[in-house]
Amino acid sequence: MKLSVLDQSIAVRNTAASQAIVNSLDLARHCDRLGYHRYWVSEHHNTDSIVGSAPEVLMAAIAVSTARIRVGSAGVMLPHYATLKVAEQFRVLEALAPGRIDLGLGRAPGSDQLTAMALNPFGPGADQFPRQVVDLKAWVSGAPLDPDHPFAQVKAHPQGLTAPQLWILGSSDYGAQLAAYLGLPYAFAYFFSEGRGAELALNLYRRNFRPSAELSEPCATICIWALAADSEAQARHLLKTREHWRAGFERGVRKPLISPEEADRHVYHPGEQQSVEAVRAAAIVGCADQVAERIRALGRALQLDEIVVNTWTFDHDARVHSYRLLARAFGLGAAEPKTAAGGHGASPRASETGWQVHRPTPIGSGLASANPRFEHGTTPDGKLNALRL
Repeated sequence: MKLSVLDQSIAVRNTAASQAIVNSLDLARHCDRLGYHRYWVSEHHNTDSIVGSAPEVLMAAIAVSTARIRVGSAGVMLPHYATLKVAEQFRVLEALAPGRIDLGLGRAPGSDQLTAMALNPFGPGADQFPRQVVDLKAWVSGAPLDPDHPFAQVKAHPQGLTAPQLWILGSSDYGAQLAAYLGLPYAFAYFFSEGRGAELALNLYRRNFRPSAELSEPCATICIWALAADSEAQARHLLKTREHWRAGFERGVRKPLISPEEADRHVYHPGEQQSVEAVRAAAIVGCADQVAERIRALGRALQLDEIVVNTWTFDHDARVHSYRLLARAFGLGAAEPKTAAGGHGASPRASETGWQVHRPTPIGSGLASANPRFEHGTTPDGKLNALRL
């Protein structure tokens, strides 16, 4: 099984929030050396806890500081932005790290509605997300837009020999349907709801998948929250930081993380205690072997050959150590191909389970039009087609 990383650039109390970005870059370098497959960074706005607000900028720093790991967004909240500008940004990223760029796309605001309005008061809105994805798919790959498209003559530069891999991100069946319809990879945010809806979304995606120029078979993953330490007791101690944050989150509080020692001293009221107990019961935490077995079990149950791991700790070294322990438990370093000439890494091996693994797609190599006609009617599962344009 391949392991990948989601990094949300978490701020901690009594430390400048900007240090979270520095820590993200440091963790990416570690994970590159440890043998992780991808390193994804998130987009959030107007929150004091998750401060990664510009994934495309952070990705550039990570891409030029690493040698072989894939680097991606998880994701770009596309309704905030002009589609062409996102395409150009990711064409630049692809030029910096050919064959290593993932473009994960979401339609949620990644913030409150007021902040979403401040980001783009004239934005297209989430209802135009499918149309934006179709256009973006064409612009980043070099495939032609429909001849009658108003921007058919517009290209996203710089052009190159390879293209970013698009992913649809989601936590409901909407994203699963869109990814299946367009023949794109799909990532389910398992940690949002401790897995509720994951099996349904993945089954919907696989059942309705339509082969495309990019993928001949479904390609899916989930993102979980997990934490490994030298002992289960130590991992449970470190988890107290996230327990405290989650209790605040349920009350609308988005503050920097506090230390596990401070969290241990906090007196929770009954409602908060219920939230803490829920986190404690569902958390994938423990020593490396315990966490690895939980991850493998999830992979078997959901028929996955890759899982993305998100880890929060108050102490940056503890987070690095968690990823180091999991890399050892999965034998990642031994499993990764050697670095290729030029520093960009060898192409990933095909999955043993037959899942499609992305390889750089040569521009102009017979790509079909990236603009399938969305018809009125129903989706393959009989639901009203909410994805039509």
